[in-house]
Amino acid sequence: MNPNPYLEQAMEMVKAQAGVKQMTPAEIVEMTKEVAEGLNNYVSGTEEVESEIQEPFIEPKRAIRLNHIICVECGAKFKILSKKHLASHGLTSDEYREKWGYKKGTSLVCKSVTQKRREKIVSTKIWMKTSKNSKSEKNDSDSKPDKKK
Repeated sequence: MNPNPYLEQAMEMVKAQAGVKQMTPAEIVEMTKEVAEGLNNYVSGTEEVESEIQEPFIEPKRAIRLNHIICVECGAKFKILSKKHLASHGLTSDEYREKWGYKKGTSLVCKSVTQKRREKIVSTKIWMKTSKNSKSEKNDSDSKPDKKK
């Protein structure tokens, strides 16, 4: 009798994998052993528990670059790391920042997009428009005398 009862199941799984991916005979044998052992450990409850700490795809400090930001979870490149992409990892932007050690206010955008946004704000001088509007409203209210006596 087989010392490992899951050997046949492992052979079927490896056979399916070998049909999709080109494998050497040594790789097939090794993979069959690993899968059979893994199935046996899983069923018997003696499986090795992987650590909860996930290795980053790239060092978080180096992920925000000039023309793209790299997702530390999966390594995908973006101009803006969107909420939709982070949701695919089961994270919000705040959770992502906290998990990978970014400061709370860190923008998940590449540096070129940040620079373009900054240039646009400076060119429109939005702060002057806002302060003029608030000053003129204040002056209008000061210049109108109260008609109540």
